[in-house]
Amino acid sequence: MSNSRSLQSAEHCMRTQDFGTAYAHYLLVLSLAPELKDDVKETFQYTLFRWAEELDALSRTQDLLGCYEQALELFPDDEVICNSMGEHLFRMGFRDEAAGYFHKAVKLNPDFSDAKENFYRVANWLVERWHFIMLNDTKRNTIYNAAIQKAVCLGSKSVLDIGAGTGILSMFAKRAGAHSVYACELSQTMYELACDVVAANKMEAGIKLLHMKSLEIEVPKHIPERVSLVVTETVDAGLFGEGIVESLIHAWEHLLLQPKTKGENGNCGKYGKVIPASAVIFGMAVECAEIRRHHRVGIKDIAGICLPTNVKFQSPTYSSVDTEETVEPYTTEKMSRIPGGYLALTECFEIMTVDFNNIQELKSLATRKPDKIGVPVIKEGILDAIVVWFVLQLDDEHSLCTSPSEESCWEQAVYPVHDLADYWIKPGDHVMMEVSCQDCYLRVQSISVFSSEYEMDVGQSSTKNKDLLSLGNEADLCSALANLQTSKPDAVEQTCVLESTEIALLNNIPYHEAFKMAMRKVLSSLTPEKLCQAVDAHCQDSEMSCGSGQNDSEQSASEPFYVLDVSEGFSVLPIIAGTLGQVKPYSSVEKDQHRITLDLISEANHFPKETLEFWLRHVEDESAVLQRPKSDKLWSIIILDVIEPSGLIQQEIMEKAAISRCLLQSGGKIFPQYVLMFGLLVESQTLVEENAVQGTARTLGLNIAPFINQFQVPIRAFLDLSSLPCIPLSKPVELLRLDLMTPYLNTSNREVKVHICKSGQVTAIPFWYHMHLDDEIRLDTSSEVSHWKQAAVVLDNPIQVEMGEELVLHVQHHKSNVSITVKH
Repeated sequence: MSNSRSLQSAEHCMRTQDFGTAYAHYLLVLSLAPELKDDVKETFQYTLFRWAEELDALSRTQDLLGCYEQALELFPDDEVICNSMGEHLFRMGFRDEAAGYFHKAVKLNPDFSDAKENFYRVANWLVERWHFIMLNDTKRNTIYNAAIQKAVCLGSKSVLDIGAGTGILSMFAKRAGAHSVYACELSQTMYELACDVVAANKMEAGIKLLHMKSLEIEVPKHIPERVSLVVTETVDAGLFGEGIVESLIHAWEHLLLQPKTKGENGNCGKYGKVIPASAVIFGMAVECAEIRRHHRVGIKDIAGICLPTNVKFQSPTYSSVDTEETVEPYTTEKMSRIPGGYLALTECFEIMTVDFNNIQELKSLATRKPDKIGVPVIKEGILDAIVVWFVLQLDDEHSLCTSPSEESCWEQAVYPVHDLADYWIKPGDHVMMEVSCQDCYLRVQSISVFSSEYEMDVGQSSTKNKDLLSLGNEADLCSALANLQTSKPDAVEQTCVLESTEIALLNNIPYHEAFKMAMRKVLSSLTPEKLCQAVDAHCQDSEMSCGSGQNDSEQSASEPFYVLDVSEGFSVLPIIAGTLGQVKPYSSVEKDQHRITLDLISEANHFPKETLEFWLRHVEDESAVLQRPKSDKLWSIIILDVIEPSGLIQQEIMEKAAISRCLLQSGGKIFPQYVLMFGLLVESQTLVEENAVQGTARTLGLNIAPFINQFQVPIRAFLDLSSLPCIPLSKPVELLRLDLMTPYLNTSNREVKVHICKSGQVTAIPFWYHMHLDDEIRLDTSSEVSHWKQAAVVLDNPIQVEMGEELVLHVQHHKSNVSITVKH
């Protein structure tokens, strides 16, 4: 009786929207009568999700997770509950745990597209692509294996692998004959993966895996005694960025046997040592336009807007010098594949050496005064960056080199140069810098030029009195205006930190010019009688008259046009809109620093104070950004961000477009109005190797590929198509149309015939977009000034094609996920 009563109570609570009580009743019913599970499953799910939403809104995190755990005990194989649990965890920042649930949901139902999309988004983050690249690097695997084998044969029979990843180094040690092998790995995903890999290679009895940081390992609590060998590859492109110094100091103090002193002979098993034994760090100064456009704003004028000299744009690598938080002071690039290439302006020079077997030296690294280095310039050019790499000496005969000229899996660390009055250098000059290893990062700072003719050109932030190359009157006028602006006594120097893609966007002149033209066309069509011409010069006059108490008829004639820019990140488009006549532009930037900067730019361009407004100050709820400008007004232009800088389509963009269409005045437009996606078929071994481990030969006979390849993702983002090693097998074809203005023209599902123009093996389909602001004006996300990267679908299995054949692609767009499959 109690069962049916509880069930009735549950249903009653559902009707009165009391989801918490309904949920409790369902739990009770199902724990007493599990046979009812199938009947009430869907209502139970609905109750759970609604109750979870309420708990989420109240920030009752523990209760929320508790509810899901109870639900999963009842329905352990329910992919919908698994996926939903993952989404909550992901929003709370527990990406590692979230991935586990997404992965499980996909395993339970391989066709569940929501879970697949979620899993792909986290898989990229959890198992970073370099795991695949490194495991495919046979040379690196062979050299590590040889060094470990040699050490074990010389008597180092107890081994600790720090930062084990898939466990490959531990297995090398076990296979070489080590008696006891311990391995620690902090990432939950990688730890579980390593457990599976070690078991599949039948070594679980001989390798003890610990899910913890090496800094937390204690003897004898976690490992019975000190070990004679530590192996690790916790190095990044800047050598120290993964904390190798700290973990080795701790290992020498607590986990390793004493090191052998010079001249001592005897069995290696009695002493401690580390592989890698040491490293030498090298650098060189380079000219590289690609690095420059991502790290320095190189223009004074964007589509008629002057950038005042009192605003200083910086990339995160630069700003990390002064900030409290430790940000990597470098970016990483595979220099051999950087678009447009690079030019070496100095010989390569030695920056520092490190002995990992010397604890005193490791300890002194963090406290040492920075070393000053001066390097002669051998070629004239623009000083854009110092590129850094290293040679890792595993022992006295085995070494690995990460230089740009080596064919290896490594990227290099790049230190962009900022703040010089003049970046042009020539033979006879010296590039000066200070290098140190504070807070566990290699820092290359205070980069300056010592010129043979002049005194030292130290980084000057002031560009005053600097002769501007005469770029025609507009730019001269602009800089003169901007300088006037700066010479006011109360001028503030404003630093604005931008992501490197945001800097590349500011440097992209065609982008801003295109938007200006397209906006002008829309506004002109809305006011045929007063065309927005030559408003650049007079914008302030027309602005002034905007609300100065004329009578009604005049008032309505001078009603401003409302323009909303909801593109992601820092954008000057609202200011450009403000130059086009009676426009009330709204910016949706969030950061205060960005708002202050936009205000200063408006001021330098003599905008009346109230012209530009920040939309988020007017919106109650962050999630409801898309609404009317005022209760009785509509927008003339709404600018949406359709493509992420990574080259993928923004999430929920079609939903945003649908809302935006309802908020436009008659004749108003969404930018872009439509987007065409293009792709081509290529043969690219590189993409295959960056996407999955190729068989067991690469990992020297160890069975790793099937386990790590569970994390392969069919779509590879952040690609530079222009420098991707590949052979095109077809011409570009249109794959998809996303129409933001006329949704019935959308193609969420289509078949595309592709004509093969070269025989070969199709391994991938790179894609990019043409963003049409209107029928004539378009932006190409694959152009060389684009701040967008490209992406590619990587096929599970290559397809052999012959010239003259046709291949049919099936293209689907679901939410923000595009899937492209080849029909046979």
